[in-house]
Amino acid sequence: MLLIAEFCQNHNGDFDTLHRMVDAAAEGGATHGKIQTIFADDVSFRPEFEEGEVASDGRVLTIKRPFQAEMNRLRPLELNYEEHRKFGDACKAAGLKPMTTAFNLAVIPFIRELGWKTVKVASYDCGSLPLIGALADNFDDVMISTGASYDQEIEAAAALLNGRKQRFSFLHCVTIYPTPLDQMNLARMEYLRRFTPSVGLSDHSLVSRDGVKAALAAIHLGAAVIERHFTILPPEASRDGKVSITREHLREIREFAALGKDEQAQYLKEHVPEFISMIGHAQRALSQDELLNRAYYRGRFSNKVGGRQIFNWEPDAAQALAPAALAGE
Repeated sequence: MLLIAEFCQNHNGDFDTLHRMVDAAAEGGATHGKIQTIFADDVSFRPEFEEGEVASDGRVLTIKRPFQAEMNRLRPLELNYEEHRKFGDACKAAGLKPMTTAFNLAVIPFIRELGWKTVKVASYDCGSLPLIGALADNFDDVMISTGASYDQEIEAAAALLNGRKQRFSFLHCVTIYPTPLDQMNLARMEYLRRFTPSVGLSDHSLVSRDGVKAALAAIHLGAAVIERHFTILPPEASRDGKVSITREHLREIREFAALGKDEQAQYLKEHVPEFISMIGHAQRALSQDELLNRAYYRGRFSNKVGGRQIFNWEPDAAQALAPAALAGE
């Protein structure tokens, strides 16, 4: 089983903290250490999110996420090329495989040069076929989260990758932060297994309340990959701290995965009363919260080419890989 420690921006832009996170994740039994290749200059300007929109009855129609504030928030959290390279070296020294999430096509040459074998596609880009195709051209393994994705997007991504005989994993995910256990819908993994034998869970449940229960349930149901945000800092010290696990949680997941199926079932019966409610449904409609998140995060980053914003799903997104675009011309 692959166990991915997702460091996201929990390092707060401090490489020493990130290095200590790598060592702690390795001690906990992770197999992969993952960062996110995010640059503030790639944030998209979309006027509908500057103020957001609320209906007369109080329902949120569009979330408020101003462009400049998001750029200002992300810039101190960036990891430059040298820090990416040092992260890869730290992972390898600790026995972890380094990987990252690519949020647009423009960063692909940047991370390809690092020589890492595995790359992640965020939930909101499951339908971005130009991005997925370009990543398949440059990496051995592609992992795709499927939260807030429609079935036709999942099926199109699978058709593209299977047509190329590309090794890939689909990770079930619910894009509610944090995700209540009764909305986990782990049965969704059975649907994903139609397209690839490598399926798993990217979990955003509330650690202080739910620990790693969802991960344990997913493993018992056959997950081959578990991804969880990871931290060594107090939960309040970073934006994703409340959905981030620790070294001890990783050990708990690893020890559970080593049990036989009967032993796992007994453990869940005794310690995870929410197990049945977590199974849910293989087919389901996206909730209003997920639709709001999808509207913002799908397109949060774009490819800046010739003064234009080109989104990852647009047919001409590959222009971001052209030599002139990469040179900033």
